[in-house]
Amino acid sequence: MQVSTDSLEVWVDQDLCTGDGLCVQYAPEVFEFDIDGLAYVKDTDGELLQSPGVRTAVPARLRLEVIDAAKECPGDCIHVLRSTDGVEVAGPEADG
Repeated sequence: MQVSTDSLEVWVDQDLCTGDGLCVQYAPEVFEFDIDGLAYVKDTDGELLQSPGVRTAVPARLRLEVIDAAKECPGDCIHVLRSTDGVEVAGPEADG
């Protein structure tokens, strides 16, 4: 897996989100809680994206933090995908 060079996208499945907040601690520029206590992704302008399944680009400098957030998430609800082919590189559907 060439995480260091691949452009990535991320989304959160709110149906599985436990509201633990690890993702917000790892990458507050990418994840944020809404009033419902669940995590959502933000676009590159910092705008909260509340549509189910909506993806946002992962800034290159935050790739590892976002991947760590997906791996450590107790709700197993963060999906990190390669932008080029949509293959999940971290999250519940990732290989390995």
